[in-house]
Amino acid sequence: MFPFTFANSGLLYLLLLLIPLIVWYVLKHDRIKPFIQISGISSLDKKSTLKIALRHLLFGLRVLALALIVIALARPQLNNHSRKVNTEGIDIMIALDISGSMLSQDFKPDRMEAAKDVAIEFISGRPNDRIGLVVFSGESFTQCPLTIDHSVLINLFKDIKSGMIEDGTAIGLGLANAVNRLKESDAKTKVIILLTDGVNNQGSIAPLTSAEIAKTFNIRVYTVGIGTRGTAPCPVKTPIGIQYQNLPVEIDEVVLNKIAEKTNGKYFRATNNQKLRDIYKEIDRLEKSKMNVTEESKHVDEYFWFAIVAGLSLLLELALRYTIYKSIP
Repeated sequence: MFPFTFANSGLLYLLLLLIPLIVWYVLKHDRIKPFIQISGISSLDKKSTLKIALRHLLFGLRVLALALIVIALARPQLNNHSRKVNTEGIDIMIALDISGSMLSQDFKPDRMEAAKDVAIEFISGRPNDRIGLVVFSGESFTQCPLTIDHSVLINLFKDIKSGMIEDGTAIGLGLANAVNRLKESDAKTKVIILLTDGVNNQGSIAPLTSAEIAKTFNIRVYTVGIGTRGTAPCPVKTPIGIQYQNLPVEIDEVVLNKIAEKTNGKYFRATNNQKLRDIYKEIDRLEKSKMNVTEESKHVDEYFWFAIVAGLSLLLELALRYTIYKSIP
């Protein structure tokens, strides 16, 4: 695509006048048969041959100058487009269950690693949002406060391990901790993604109490039950170390549903890696950052350079005409 537009594009039709000028020049030189009588060819050196070969250069420079003058008069302009993007980000806290049962191997390699990998993909796809991380089992703590520096958050995600804190499943405490991190946020949209594979059995705050607090601060909670249906190979401590046994998968879906309903969120059940990935994709679609784009267009005149080159072409033609190609009367 031609990079220029022209303020006076109609003047470009003047370039068509150069066509008959070129035709006249070609026909004129076809009719002229110059000759000179010489006694031999020793007087014709290489310089003379080059001079003859370039005899049409003067006309070429004149045509070039005329063409550039016409283009300059047409005022070529370069279009500079700029985009101004205003984003309205969303503050998101991820509350992740890191209890011992999250090492169950119904997900590959296990629930914990699957949850971490998919969450990292989700974080990488939301560059405009502040995201933080709360972990919980028998207790809860903030692994990373809300941040736009996602590289730091991802590194902290990778450091998560089961056994970092007392074992158990304190869903209410994990949710309350995430709410506490979001309540002072001035973002228009505040979201918590809570992932757990069990039933609340510890903590001083009931899950539905935490949900009421979230509702008070206009925080939407998406709850995710992670675990296959039926039984799953779960880690069990034995006298000879950790052994994996098929145990029933127990997720308090009733409570997780109520938390989501109370906060205008949604409950999901992830039964394998792909289902968990699909859940994050759906949340990503539901919670899109608002973006306002303002486009600005600026025209910059560029005729000056065409005029300069035209002037140089004329000067070169005149210099050659009155030196190397000077005609003797």
